[in-house]
Amino acid sequence: MKKAILIGMSGCGKTTLIQRLSDDSLRYKKTQVVEHYLNFIDTPGEYLEQRKLYRALIVTAVDADEIGLVQDCVAQATWIPPSFATTFAKPIFGIVTKTDLATSPAQLEYARNVLQMGGAQRIFEVSAVANTGIAELLSYLEEPAPATPPVFRTPPLRAALAGAVAP
Repeated sequence: MKKAILIGMSGCGKTTLIQRLSDDSLRYKKTQVVEHYLNFIDTPGEYLEQRKLYRALIVTAVDADEIGLVQDCVAQATWIPPSFATTFAKPIFGIVTKTDLATSPAQLEYARNVLQMGGAQRIFEVSAVANTGIAELLSYLEEPAPATPPVFRTPPLRAALAGAVAP
């Protein structure tokens, strides 16, 4: 299973979603610090809401295979900036949460647009409380993690030039 870091605003449902995906009982818990679960990394919403804390997200994301951007569909605002995915050298997927609370299709559309503009390549619509969309998201997360590209080291300039220049 892929290890995913979930990033989103405070109260958007990251912790509740992790509880549902981990088959735990659902209980409200405000995440105060980065918390590592078996296959998930839960982040405080403040890390997204305060730009000076982006570094903490970037460093923590190193431990994940993929980045999950989370947007509450009933929220009237977002802190996910356009092209946020370019901050990370990892695949990005999006999760629209609290779909059971949506009162119009426009709310779901807004959340999808936020995630697409943020750089999500695939978007899931879920409700942790109603347990909808969870199976599809779990199926995606159970796919093998993408292969990490090899790191290539550039040979020192002197060595490269030595082979190209005749004595």
